[in-house]
Amino acid sequence: MDSKNNAFIHPDAKIGENVTVGPFCYIDKNVVVGDGTWLAPHVTLFEGARIGKNVRIFPGAVISGVPQDLKFKGEETIAEVGDNTTIREYVTINRGTSYANKTVVGADCLLMAYVHVAHDCIIGNRVILANNVALAGHVEIEDWAILEGLVAVQQFIKIGQHAFIGGGSLVRKHVPPYVKAAREPLSYAGVNHIGLQRRHFTQEQINHIKDIYRILFVKGYNTTHALQVIEDSLEETEVRQNVINFIRDADPGIMKGFQHVNGRNVDIDEY
Repeated sequence: MDSKNNAFIHPDAKIGENVTVGPFCYIDKNVVVGDGTWLAPHVTLFEGARIGKNVRIFPGAVISGVPQDLKFKGEETIAEVGDNTTIREYVTINRGTSYANKTVVGADCLLMAYVHVAHDCIIGNRVILANNVALAGHVEIEDWAILEGLVAVQQFIKIGQHAFIGGGSLVRKHVPPYVKAAREPLSYAGVNHIGLQRRHFTQEQINHIKDIYRILFVKGYNTTHALQVIEDSLEETEVRQNVINFIRDADPGIMKGFQHVNGRNVDIDEY
């Protein structure tokens, strides 16, 4: 117990240099907190928490809580939070199960208030999860993805790098890289060109990505045929291969691919 501010720090916890621990925090055994991290009042770090350097965790957040999974039998697992990540008020991040042994939130992420990250999720670097995003178990989110508020993601779903998902969406199928997704059921809403510009993709690269998704989602091909056309007709690039690899690995398949307007299927980027 830290008598100065009524925080509890287990004697076996490993606390780095220049760490701020606010009043009434609870830090369990088998916890590691990196240098320069700031814990606001009433933060809870349960057994298995691994907190990086210069992380900011706001009041009421609970990291490495026991998984909400009836198959969990008390096995020793962890929940990792990467360097320079911000965890806002009342975020919950559950630790892993024997399936993956860990839950991971990458570096330079922002998890806004009331986000829930369930067991065995893997979140990449520079991901933003807005208020009240809820991830079921085993969700994977690649680098630079953004999920707006109230998005709910079904278990075992993967969201590709640089994807953007509109607020209030229900994500039941995989979302490929570089796209915007919205509507119900979730479907393609164009290429995330604003996000890509901000991350210094060239206009040529963005146009190339649009060509890929026009073939995949607008031309009316089935997925197998569309991938063959993409390989046959478009220049081989890293982004093309990222899309192809993502889709070929996607089970139970990717999201819906077009918008129906005035009797025809159109790429929303036409508007």
